[in-house]
Amino acid sequence: MLILNLLTSINMKKIVVIFVLIFGVSFSQNTKRKLVWEENFNGSQLDEKVWNFELGNGCPNNCGWGNNEKQIYTNSNHELKDGFLIITIKKENEAYSSTRITTAGKKEFKYGRIEARAKLPLGKGIWPAFWMLGSNIGKVGWPLCGEIDIMEYVGREQHMIYTTLHTQDSHGNSKNSKKTQIENIENGFHIYAVEWSEEKMDFFVDEALVYTFLPEKKTEAIWPFNQPFFILLNVAVGGNFGGHDVDDSIFPQQYIIDYIKVYQ
Repeated sequence: MLILNLLTSINMKKIVVIFVLIFGVSFSQNTKRKLVWEENFNGSQLDEKVWNFELGNGCPNNCGWGNNEKQIYTNSNHELKDGFLIITIKKENEAYSSTRITTAGKKEFKYGRIEARAKLPLGKGIWPAFWMLGSNIGKVGWPLCGEIDIMEYVGREQHMIYTTLHTQDSHGNSKNSKKTQIENIENGFHIYAVEWSEEKMDFFVDEALVYTFLPEKKTEAIWPFNQPFFILLNVAVGGNFGGHDVDDSIFPQQYIIDYIKVYQ
């Protein structure tokens, strides 16, 4: 019996070692990371202790929001319903209207996994985004503050998702960008995420890794990602990236966000 117990113990230790070797990395990642903030869009209105509205057309300092966009942002183009944030993009009397909200000065994060589950609006001229800006933008401006585009979708390019980083070293038509073809991304809800550490950024759509940014040098111009960033949600219409040819027959459209979660 003693010999049998000893053999059983040795075998169990082998099993544990094998388990750790095979699954250790992912198990370690899951146990180290915990949920530090979530927004489930419950209730009847956005919590203004968390969210800011950015209104108008960006004028006088940033007309067209820096991209010659056509929309005007309001605080009335959205609703909370059944645990979803629904942003409705409209065309009324030759004017486009939408919503742009941020967590600037209220919820800012440095490192971790930031993810959203969302359903995209569709059609030529539509441009929804889930993204982040450096909290020092008011002091150093853009692009030195850094920008993390976790998800951008351009309605004229079906089945494509953009993930992009803008820095002083590379902005506008950034070299730090990846366009990923995902069939039927327009159907239903999908999870868009960035996993951000001191060393690199990994971008995901659902469970698929679509882009990694791992620069050798981390100067201020290349890596402004060593400070807190805040979250933005918006839908633009037209513009330099969204495309100036807008199909007016698509409106109204809805950008539906189920949740945002941050793990660290």
